[in-house]
Amino acid sequence: MQYREVQTDRSYVIRLTHGGDWRGQLEDFAEDTNIEAGWFVGLGAVKEAELWYYDQSVGKYEPFDVNEPMEVASCMGNLSLLDGAVFAHTHAVLSDPAGRSVAGHLNRAEVFAGEVILHAFEEPIERVPDADTDLDLWDLPHGG
Repeated sequence: MQYREVQTDRSYVIRLTHGGDWRGQLEDFAEDTNIEAGWFVGLGAVKEAELWYYDQSVGKYEPFDVNEPMEVASCMGNLSLLDGAVFAHTHAVLSDPAGRSVAGHLNRAEVFAGEVILHAFEEPIERVPDADTDLDLWDLPHGG
């Protein structure tokens, strides 16, 4: 386990722009407000989306498309730096009119309506390659 204490000095409520990209708007907001780390939760609806599933057996993300309007029953994630740029690591649970759900890593989604609460951390967090998982994970100073 690795860990670090963080302080949240700023919190925001955000209404995403209709027709924009869900994750892209979060990254743009973070850059515009000089946020290099934080966490967020959100809900709303999307017109369509691309989710990813990480296949641990091959160490690769497998994309799948959602080509219909869906409710965003839950969206959560974090902000950190990846290769010097802000990256919104975003997971979502999307539901159809019958209540069936799909979930995964949200790569992109066209916003119908979205509301997000974002808590910014005072200090940046960087992602670095992790040898055990082949993922870019937080680089934290304590633990091993």
